[in-house]
Amino acid sequence: MTKITAAISAVGKYVPEYVLTNKELETMVETNDEWITSRTGIKERRILKGEGLGTSFMAIKAAEDLLQKSKTNPAEIDLVIVATATPDLPVASTASYVASEIGATNAFGYDLQAACSSFLYGMSNAASYIESGRYTKVLLIGADKMSSIVDYKDRATCIIFGDGAGAALFEPNNEGLGLQDEYLRSDGIGRDFLRIEAGGSIMPATTQTIKENKHFIYQEGKTVFKYAVSNMADVAEKMLTRNHLKEEDIQWLAAHQANKRIIEATANRVGVTSEKVMMNIHRYGNTTSATIPLLLADYERQLKKGDNLIFAAFGGGFTWGAAFVKWAYNS
Repeated sequence: MTKITAAISAVGKYVPEYVLTNKELETMVETNDEWITSRTGIKERRILKGEGLGTSFMAIKAAEDLLQKSKTNPAEIDLVIVATATPDLPVASTASYVASEIGATNAFGYDLQAACSSFLYGMSNAASYIESGRYTKVLLIGADKMSSIVDYKDRATCIIFGDGAGAALFEPNNEGLGLQDEYLRSDGIGRDFLRIEAGGSIMPATTQTIKENKHFIYQEGKTVFKYAVSNMADVAEKMLTRNHLKEEDIQWLAAHQANKRIIEATANRVGVTSEKVMMNIHRYGNTTSATIPLLLADYERQLKKGDNLIFAAFGGGFTWGAAFVKWAYNS
């Protein structure tokens, strides 16, 4: 019996129209284009504007893009996973709402939160459902409205994050393509360095927490950078060594778009040259759960069936990991 593997069969994306440039940020906080670009590689980021529009709006748009391009019947989808750190509402599942809105009437849905590693963790979930043989179409969406949790008076964070969504459809494959290997890790020490202090069960929202700006994201940049560089590079290298891959065997590195220097350090560690590194951080900034699927959507036309891709991510918690995927189709 041929082993079933889980392969990505289609991708989609959505980014908001509004572009927040480094030049505009210069008018909001004490910073400048050269400082931001040299330290992060970011030139601009997209911001979702409009009353009542949340993460689900972008997730739905990305899913609709995927469905339209692949001519997939949404009623055939078995499961919708929304990887996000910014759900529409506490308690209520964003994924359940997204599934209903796109016409996935036969699907169940849930949210997955592992900060910037959410989509990578979601790939593991989606693949497991497919490999079990019980499900044939799993829609994984990475989406975050980071502008909803960023303090635009905080130079350390407002220059980094943007809004966006990307989607990937996972289906069974009998050719040995799709997810080949993964290595996922976490360390609870991370919540001291990258977090939102208030709004959870430890510190529920009060007028005081709002006055003290405790509902915005906080990041201790130097510490997070150090952990990210080390851990992302380690797990990416692990994918190569335990799968007996050399640099020439890898067609693409798809790394979480947090900081250009972190991406380059990961590439150097695995020996991948710059032309093999997927990069769009200059256009979108760090969209958290959406960075990896946005890469896939932006590079889809360059991907060839059988290409070897190494994925790597690092996020708050801390969470991190890597995956080895054989691309399954030509666009």
